[in-house]
Amino acid sequence: MAAGIRDDSPSRHFRFPLHIHISTLFFLLVLMAGGSIAAFSYFRSAEMLERAAGDLLTRISRQTVAETESLLHPVEASVRLLALNAVSDARTLAERRVGLGALREALQATPSVSAYYVGYASGDFFLLMRLADDADRRLVGAPAGAAYLIQSIAGSQGLFIYLDADLHELRADPRPDYRRLYDPRQRGWYIQAQGSLEPVQTAPYLFASTHRLGVTVAHRVASGRAVVGADIRLATLDETLRRQRITPGSLLVLFDATQRVVACTEPGWLLPEAAGGSVERPRVAELTHEGLAALARQAPQSAEGGDQTLSAFDGAGRSWHGAVASLPVQGGQALSLGVAIPDDELLTDARSIRDRAILATLVVILLALPFTYGAARLVSRPIRELAREAAAIRRFDFAGEVVTRSVVREVDDLARDLASMKGSVRRFLDIASVMAEEPDFERLLPRLVDETVGVVGARAGVLYLARDDGDGLDAASVRDADGHSLPLADAPPGPAMASLVPEGERSGVGRAVGDLGGAGLFATLGTSAMAYLAVPLLDRKHDRVGLLVLWFDDAPDRDLVHFVEALSGSAAVSVETRSLIRAQKQLFEAFIQLMAGAIDAKSPYTGGHCARVLELTKMLARAACDATDGPYRNFSLDDEDWEAVHIAAWLHDCGKVTTPEYVVDKATKLEAIHDRIHEIRMRFEVLKRDAEIACWQAVAGGADPGTEQATLAASLAVLDAEFAFVAACNAGGEAMDPADVARLRHIATRTWLRTLDDRLGVSDDALRRMGPGPALPVCEALIGDKAEHRIPRSLEDAIPADNPWGFRLKVPELLYNRGELTNLCIDRGTLTEEDRFKINEHIVQTIRMLSELPFPRHLRAVPEIAGGHHEKMDGSGYPRGLTREQMSPTARMMAIADIFEALTAVDRPYKKGKCLSEAVGIMARMRDAGHIDPELFALFLQSGVYRRYADRFMARACVDEVDVAAMLAPAGADA
Repeated sequence: MAAGIRDDSPSRHFRFPLHIHISTLFFLLVLMAGGSIAAFSYFRSAEMLERAAGDLLTRISRQTVAETESLLHPVEASVRLLALNAVSDARTLAERRVGLGALREALQATPSVSAYYVGYASGDFFLLMRLADDADRRLVGAPAGAAYLIQSIAGSQGLFIYLDADLHELRADPRPDYRRLYDPRQRGWYIQAQGSLEPVQTAPYLFASTHRLGVTVAHRVASGRAVVGADIRLATLDETLRRQRITPGSLLVLFDATQRVVACTEPGWLLPEAAGGSVERPRVAELTHEGLAALARQAPQSAEGGDQTLSAFDGAGRSWHGAVASLPVQGGQALSLGVAIPDDELLTDARSIRDRAILATLVVILLALPFTYGAARLVSRPIRELAREAAAIRRFDFAGEVVTRSVVREVDDLARDLASMKGSVRRFLDIASVMAEEPDFERLLPRLVDETVGVVGARAGVLYLARDDGDGLDAASVRDADGHSLPLADAPPGPAMASLVPEGERSGVGRAVGDLGGAGLFATLGTSAMAYLAVPLLDRKHDRVGLLVLWFDDAPDRDLVHFVEALSGSAAVSVETRSLIRAQKQLFEAFIQLMAGAIDAKSPYTGGHCARVLELTKMLARAACDATDGPYRNFSLDDEDWEAVHIAAWLHDCGKVTTPEYVVDKATKLEAIHDRIHEIRMRFEVLKRDAEIACWQAVAGGADPGTEQATLAASLAVLDAEFAFVAACNAGGEAMDPADVARLRHIATRTWLRTLDDRLGVSDDALRRMGPGPALPVCEALIGDKAEHRIPRSLEDAIPADNPWGFRLKVPELLYNRGELTNLCIDRGTLTEEDRFKINEHIVQTIRMLSELPFPRHLRAVPEIAGGHHEKMDGSGYPRGLTREQMSPTARMMAIADIFEALTAVDRPYKKGKCLSEAVGIMARMRDAGHIDPELFALFLQSGVYRRYADRFMARACVDEVDVAAMLAPAGADA
């Protein structure tokens, strides 16, 4: 029986094929049949309701036309009667007030009218307006209790008169500007009525009296001297439409041929009055309610009197049915009526029928559920359990055994196979995980043997590795079942064991006794004969890289052999991979040491610098890891961190490969590829020869020989002294006195005669800098700065401000300034500003070079560590101006190591090595100035790192005592 399965269920003898359980499909068939019936009922009912709604829309259209005409006909009759009234011919306000009773009766007879008025050909105007509520009174500024308003223009006088319900005057307000602001003869209703003998109806517009939107019915008096008008507010039509709603959520909109709204069931559809007293009626598609806007875009429009067909559309987050009908309104402009009905209200009955059908289906399903549940449970539960087991395997969760049982034969077989697979994969991954997690090659080998021996239950195991020359095998690890290492001498010889697996075979199985070469191993295990399993380890090219031999008390079965063979492939890949990684690391280590050695060897003055900085950085890092108190008590570095520090320290000056030797090793001010003091010496020699020639020419001309020779001796002495002074200036020093600079500049004013063209035999680049030469012979300064001395900086040498590395360096204008006078006047040392930048630039090149290398993840900190050793804690360092908080601890450690090594080195051309106490004192001042990390400097002293380094690398004469307590005291503290 396969490992991992317990066969303790009697149901195993009563298994049935899967087709017996097809009866469970009954549930699905009932569900599909009930759903189909419900869907058919729903769609048929919806179709019937849509037709009924279309018929209802036709009736609404006719009713709307009838109600609209019922609003207009009484108004038309009223304006006809008022046109015959005396008020239409009255000439004064008093005469017109006589007709107030008739106007009031007309208002009471037509509730839809808000005002009746008369516009006269003379420009006079007389209006009676109904004030129905407080809103109307506030609109016209009426006093409390006012029921009517008279707006009058008589002659040049404008007047507003407020009346109570009995037409008694409450207040009269003069309106001097009314005549100027309002002329009835310019109004649309007046002009339109003058052109017709019948009453006319205007398009909706903003009333001048109330600033409310409405339409006007107007009629010309027979004499033509006046027009009678009546204002109907569109709010009246809104109420008419609201009474025609089919359902509570239905939307109705009345609009004209231009799609502009005349009335709507939705409140607030009319935009507020615009500046200047004008208002623009929105189009239907511009209404804020998305349902009405969608109706105007999607619903079809029927002909007059035709049956209405509803169309479906979406809007305002709901589904709708709707249509647009033409309204044949007599006596007015052509109008259309749009109706939109929400589906959730229109199809309420259809959905009720559907829900009842679904309910009936559910009842049938519930009645059949007890009969189908039992069979479905027998099938689904084991499958679900196996699915969970498969999901666990997919998640690499191998805890527990597979104990699933099923009455279905196929499911039960699947459970047995899954249990066997789970155990095999678990054992395989356990070993693969161990091999993958161990990065160290030397520790990998015994762990590989231990895990394999433990998983397969062997007595012992031996791992052989192929020799580098490919000739034979050597035992690399011998382990017993308890994980104890056995002497390699006890292992059978490699070549003999390799012969146990002939070429072309995957493994070899047999029995061995002591005289076959394993006597030592057999004696250790306390037996004289064991079975073995020898499996070759093959790399990706199928070359043998090793041999794994496992020893058993009894011969292993076939399944175990196959398992070990599968395991050997993973083991071979792991061994090969770790071996390649180790070889690559060894190659990389050799390469970086080669690079560092080349850098140190490039200059005879910096030999061993990289190696010493590496050792000092590691000593300080170990002290930080060993600290039990202070700021570094929790500091630690793992193997990968140590590797990053190791590589960064070796390569921290790799950018120096780009720095010319004659800059790094510039021992004198005029030194370049050669020391140019010799050129100046030769010019002094020329001056001395010129002086001798002048002396003897004077003697030949009759001058006193003694006098001339004395003058010559004095001139030669001056020239010798001046050259000696120039040579001393060339040597450099701590500081140059201003008087010496003045003397140097005076000496430089001497001239000498050049008769040869200095442009001959030079490079094209030098020729471009020199320009055209002067006519020969020419007198030149003894010491000068020439154009060819100024070497410009190319674009490739520039460092833009937005560089990707974050460099913040002040870049000199020139690449090199080799002017003789400029160099000789250097205040301190031997370097010009350009030389110093070129030397400092090595760290820029270091960061650039290291940033381009494809470091693995655990070494990505190498550029940061290596590139920070010239930064200062206060941000004044270079090349990026980092502060302490922006640097890693290891980068700050390397900065201290680089400074201390530079101070104590005795191989620099520009200075002598400092003694130990002097170097520590200088670093203490650097700490106080914010240049180095104070905490690391304290650790550097307290841990004794400085002393251990001095004992190993400094000359005995330079190693003196250091007062650590005084050095740790802050600046200004008492000694």
